[in-house]
Amino acid sequence: MSIPQQLPLGVSLRDDATFDNFYLSDSDPNRQVVALLQSFASGENPESVIYIWGEAGSGISHLLQSACQCAEANGRSFHYLPLADLMTMDPAVILDGLERLDLVCIDDVHLLEGQPEWQTAIFHLYNRVKDGGRQLLMGARKSPRGMDIALADLQSRLHWSLVFQLKTLNDSDKVAALRRRSRLRGFDLPEDVAQYILHRAPRDTRALFLCLEELDRASLMAKRKITIPFVKQVLDI
Repeated sequence: MSIPQQLPLGVSLRDDATFDNFYLSDSDPNRQVVALLQSFASGENPESVIYIWGEAGSGISHLLQSACQCAEANGRSFHYLPLADLMTMDPAVILDGLERLDLVCIDDVHLLEGQPEWQTAIFHLYNRVKDGGRQLLMGARKSPRGMDIALADLQSRLHWSLVFQLKTLNDSDKVAALRRRSRLRGFDLPEDVAQYILHRAPRDTRALFLCLEELDRASLMAKRKITIPFVKQVLDI
């Protein structure tokens, strides 16, 4: 079986979305969850369904894509489904045959609220995956109990999943994460610059990392170091 890495509409995995790139502090409460997801995605963990949730910017999408990258590295078939990009499409077409894959990762599950056709389709996929001995990883901004799902059978399935809440980083960890990501990109972001970005840019980690990418590209083009004046010029903050 071929290993699908990209949907027909062009949704693909981010190269930097790996478990190694996910920032964890020494005492991070997410450390156990990330270790479990690694064993799950590699096929070492026999769990059938895992549901992770957390607020925007907590790293849900990063971890789901990391699971796909891990599955690929272990020769497993997978598919990544970001519902935010798919809700206007026919779920019967999008989900057809996915139960034959080793791992299916469904992102943005909270968007199933108010979508009865998609709820029914996800319910049947859930059953097919479990019946076939495959694995399903779901990510959302709400817990299963916090979801307004009209289809009771799907609501119960979500409750039966192994559920984990992903904790968000505090400010000091966000600064450390920015500096670590900069080193992975090949430069050292001074702490005062990281602090400046944190307190003036959108504060979720995804937005912060996008700012860092923009600064990296701009500094390479301008052949300038990333300083606070340069940040002001490029990001207008």
